Amino acid sequence: MIFITRKASFNAAHKLSRPDWTEDENTAVYGKCANPNWHGHNYQLYVTVKGEVNPETGFLVDLKWLKDITNTYVVDKIDHRNLNLDVDFMQGKLASTENLAIAIWDELHNLIAESGAALHCIKIYETENNFVEYFG
Repeated sequence: MIFITRKASFNAAHKLSRPDWTEDENTAVYGKCANPNWHGHNYQLYVTVKGEVNPETGFLVDLKWLKDITNTYVVDKIDHRNLNLDVDFMQGKLASTENLAIAIWDELHNLIAESGAALHCIKIYETENNFVEYFG
């Protein structure tokens, strides 16, 4: 078994806020992240796949292909967007980094499985000090 990771970057705005809570309740739980005027991050996304090396190609997966599907199904949809308002796969979800990682997994899991590899991990750095890892 081998693991390979592709890194991508995107910038996005979001707000942590529950519509069924008051502004004071949201601020008490989410602090500055509940700012009514939003805030943004320069995210780093790591997509790790696992499996066996194809003896014909020497690859687990073609990294250009992994880059292309990550860009098409994730980065192009979220880069310079508002996660709460603009991103189809985040509709109806609280725009936390945890929920974003799960949603990205859901976008890529089947596509990667069709290649004969398996999605192992979605890792997202929201800041230099805060990151989420999701293993499905």
